[in-house]
Amino acid sequence: MPAPGSDHPGHPDAFRRQLNRHYAAYTVGLIVLVAVLGLLEYWGMPKQWLGFSFLLLTVLVYAGIGILSRTTDPVEYYVAGRRVPAFYNGMAAGADWMSAASFLGMAGSLYLSGYGGLAFVLGWTGGFCLVALLLAPYLRRFARFTIPDFLGERFDSRALRVMGAAAAVLVSFIYLVAQIYAVGLITTRLTGLTFEIGVFVGLGGVLVCSFLGGMRAVTWTQVAQYIIMILAYVLPVMWLSVQQTGWPLPQLTAGRQLQQITAREQVLLHDPKELEVRGIYERSANDYERMVAELPQSLDLERQAASQRIAQLKAEDAPLAQIQAAEKSRAALPRTETQAREEWAWAARQQHQRAEPLAGMPPHAQPFAGNPDGTPQERETFDLARRNFLALVLVLMVGTAGLPHILTRYYTTPSVAQARSSVAWSLFFIALLYLSAPALAVLLKYEVFNHLVGMPIAELPAWVRQWMRVDPTLLSIQDVNHDGILQLGELRLGGDVIMLLTPELARLPYVLAAMVAAGALAAALSTADGLLLTISSALSHDIYYRVLHPTASATQRVTMSKALLLATALTAAAVATRKPADILLLVSAAFSLAGASLVPALVGGIFWRRANKQGAGAAMLVGLGVTVYYMIIAHPGLRQALGLPGEPQLWWGIQPMAAAVFGLPAGVLALVLVSLATPPGSPAAQAVQRQLHEVPGSSA
Repeated sequence: MPAPGSDHPGHPDAFRRQLNRHYAAYTVGLIVLVAVLGLLEYWGMPKQWLGFSFLLLTVLVYAGIGILSRTTDPVEYYVAGRRVPAFYNGMAAGADWMSAASFLGMAGSLYLSGYGGLAFVLGWTGGFCLVALLLAPYLRRFARFTIPDFLGERFDSRALRVMGAAAAVLVSFIYLVAQIYAVGLITTRLTGLTFEIGVFVGLGGVLVCSFLGGMRAVTWTQVAQYIIMILAYVLPVMWLSVQQTGWPLPQLTAGRQLQQITAREQVLLHDPKELEVRGIYERSANDYERMVAELPQSLDLERQAASQRIAQLKAEDAPLAQIQAAEKSRAALPRTETQAREEWAWAARQQHQRAEPLAGMPPHAQPFAGNPDGTPQERETFDLARRNFLALVLVLMVGTAGLPHILTRYYTTPSVAQARSSVAWSLFFIALLYLSAPALAVLLKYEVFNHLVGMPIAELPAWVRQWMRVDPTLLSIQDVNHDGILQLGELRLGGDVIMLLTPELARLPYVLAAMVAAGALAAALSTADGLLLTISSALSHDIYYRVLHPTASATQRVTMSKALLLATALTAAAVATRKPADILLLVSAAFSLAGASLVPALVGGIFWRRANKQGAGAAMLVGLGVTVYYMIIAHPGLRQALGLPGEPQLWWGIQPMAAAVFGLPAGVLALVLVSLATPPGSPAAQAVQRQLHEVPGSSA
């Protein structure tokens, strides 16, 4: 029986029942849409129109929610009025969390890395346990708007507020570029537009969700996006499982398929054609190394050969296209000896990697590279792989606990108790996807190894050539031994495209391919919305209002936030069009920076009364500085971009993806030493710390 007054529109129970009705109707409508488009595909509707329809209709739904949720009230704009039920906030947090890296990169990482890819599953899931235990309830009890709000008031420091805002902007912007890159990739696949135009078209979908209504619009949009995401992820995996095994639960069938993959890997390891391809790549790598060793004479010889090739083509009156291609090749040659050394050394590393067994992928069921009982070199390789696995798990856990756009989600619940429940619901909704990702990677690898590899290249499906045109770094084929048959070593698959290939690789109806792309778009949009709002809130609320213009009205603050949101979105889109790196690499950098710069100060501020503003400031600067320094010296791409000579320098063999494994302890040590060496915090700062622990579990 309903509680007295629960039928009143403003009562939480009535509000919850209203949400239940709306989202139930939305889910039914989505299923009907898929069925209708499936019928239209059966009757001959062009694929491009199917993709465009999914893109248009889903973005229109998000736009409608954004328009209906518009507001200028700061409490509604920044924290959705603090009235989001735990169940729906968990769903929104799941959508906010399941970015393009989770939706696209997770399956791709597991496909390419096998067992090693489980570091992402363990790290990201474990991070939510840290959020539930160490951060979410205390930040909700604090009852402000942003993470810099907490740092500024807990440490009674305007400088800490500014530093927190700068860290939130830096972390969120890197993460945002990855999401908008994914938006452009997916929009291009759905509509056929060029990548650059696809980025800005997809950007419109981001802005309509967050520009008008802030956190209120983002929250209700993210719930809708989660429903699309989970259906788009789970249905194709179940279909693929039924197709391969006759059983609809891939988690229960993946083990049997993994056994078949292991057997197939043994065949490919000893296949004469695969060995031939590997030998060609190895010789190419050796040629590049020889050219590096013989500089500068080798560069002069390459230029002379290119000029002779052009002269020969002109003398033979060759087609203009061939002459232009030869001229373009000559223009692409390195201009200086230093540039040649860097480019050819990088090319040699790439060719060596392509020459490795199984196209550089480890055996899928092998826990770590090497052998703990083998030769000294094999034991060292095993220890290094295990060390990197554990380091990455730690960094992803701590990085999750430091992401500002995730932590801000738990400001929106009605009470501290509901903040705790909300984290539990977040884990449940995320687990629905994460339990499917390892099985999907196995099923996809089975398809590639048994159906794609070994096909005549001339008979490859049309979608292969379509993806090659979108971005050759995502999917490319090079018939290096000229036998007309696709070997595994000749196929290059980028991790970001694995999930999007699922329906077409499994020969499913195109409507499911469109739904997967729409789900990936929802994942990228939902996270981009949260990140944009975090950046604009940090700049407008913590810098503009709290530091520069404390007398600004509520309307001025919200208007400034919207203007900054638009400027940030356009800047991130401009960066994304340059395709700076793969999605997973950008996201991992954001996690390292978040964990090292924010978590020591946040956790220390909550649990250690002696922590003061000097210690927190030192923790943020030292943690961030060590992490950035290691990323630069250890990552070959960053070294090349910054003009640093020499090979990457790794500490204990740790890859730059886990750079925070050094920055985090450095930040903690700085927090402790500087706090103990300086006077305790002000009475106001200590009062805030006591307030966080006064009545555990009480409502705010």
